[in-house]
Amino acid sequence: MNCQLSLKRLVNKCLNNNQMCSLCDAQAVRARPLCHACETDLPWLIRACSHCALPLSGPELTCLRCTLAPTVFDRVVAPWQYVFPIDTLISRFKHQRQWPLGRMMVDSLAQGLNHRYGDGLPRPDLLLPIPLAKRRLRQRGFNQAAMLARWLSRQLRVPCEQGWLQRTRETAAQQGLDAQARQRNLRGAFALTPQAAPAGLHLALVDDVLTTGATAQALATLLRRAGASRVDVYCLARTPRPGRS
Repeated sequence: MNCQLSLKRLVNKCLNNNQMCSLCDAQAVRARPLCHACETDLPWLIRACSHCALPLSGPELTCLRCTLAPTVFDRVVAPWQYVFPIDTLISRFKHQRQWPLGRMMVDSLAQGLNHRYGDGLPRPDLLLPIPLAKRRLRQRGFNQAAMLARWLSRQLRVPCEQGWLQRTRETAAQQGLDAQARQRNLRGAFALTPQAAPAGLHLALVDDVLTTGATAQALATLLRRAGASRVDVYCLARTPRPGRS
């Protein structure tokens, strides 16, 4: 009898969801950390460069930078702009270990990717998380890109390989550096591990935010030189051009 009562309480708890919205504290109808209204009002990335996903204000398909100097990576896919409140949600996931927020954002990224696959976007052979510096990994205790890649792997049914990319030297934090300084900061910072075998494969790099694209460019160059046929970038958010939101 006690077992039956315990099971009934568990079922009722699942049916009567008490999840509260992480932004407005309203009751969330679904078992997600955001209510429907706040999720609808997120800064969804609607108009963006077809290559680097830079938010665009007009109908153009490619930003000026990609027109003048095409990126080594082929396509960036991100559901949101990196502005409020997405920047806050990502920070809480990354720095305060609020895992449900990360899972919720990965769900949206996976849904968008599966939709694009149906529309003709090539499905990658492997997902590769951006490697984290050893010192930062010790401080934080986890690599947020690896966590996102594992969750995304299960939803997309695409294998995740965490052991192919490594940082060969510690670098200064990228925050606060302009595009050229970021590129200089990353020179010689990455390498392939001995077990890496990217030749002939379509690969997708996974990270939380794409800012200038310097890290993705450095890793894509490394992978393409090793024979990768294509390199895409999957992330939660893309920063707008400086001065815009």
